[in-house]
Amino acid sequence: MILPINIISVESETDVLAPDVIGLMFHPDLFYGTPLAAKIKNYSFFDYSQREALHLSLDERKLFIECLDRIKNEIEHPVDNHTAEIVASHIQVLLDYLSRFYERQFITRRKVNSDVLTKFEKALKEYYADGHGKDGVPTVNYFAEIVNLTHGYFGDLVKKETGKTAQELISLRIIEFAKQQLTATDDDISIVAYDLGFQYPQHFSRMFKRVTGISPTQFRKQISIGYN
Repeated sequence: MILPINIISVESETDVLAPDVIGLMFHPDLFYGTPLAAKIKNYSFFDYSQREALHLSLDERKLFIECLDRIKNEIEHPVDNHTAEIVASHIQVLLDYLSRFYERQFITRRKVNSDVLTKFEKALKEYYADGHGKDGVPTVNYFAEIVNLTHGYFGDLVKKETGKTAQELISLRIIEFAKQQLTATDDDISIVAYDLGFQYPQHFSRMFKRVTGISPTQFRKQISIGYN
């Protein structure tokens, strides 16, 4: 998948070949004033890399070709006031099919996905243990690179497999580690925040309250009362 705004070119020093390749390139101006203009940003697979390609079954390939044929037929039809909207609607159907096929691929590649999640969980647990807190708060990009996936594909995979976003899982791990620090030390909240990689303590406090429903100070008080 290549974003509509990208420019591609092909240079060859040899004779031009005719490989079994079918492509669809479209200009974003085509979508202005159509429902696809608002929806195009929802197709996250545009951000995937070549190594995260979609593998089509024979039936899926047939549907894919049929969609391309409809687009081709409309393009070859004399242009009128309906052309842009009809072409855009056919492209939207094609993209919706691709979204369905990618969801199927996430399901059928469970073993591969499980390995990715295992690496992600391991890296999450080791991030602070290995002293990476000084490098800042862990990001989705950081873990996507560890498992050799793009941010988009990694995020979609985690969401499909766990029901939570990668950022939600990262936040949960940060708060888990924060609770350990708040319980085991008397360090000021700001010190705990800096140790976790937060540049500003208030950002840590906001995340903590969003996840737990209480502030770090309230959590520490509850723990203190419980111990007494």
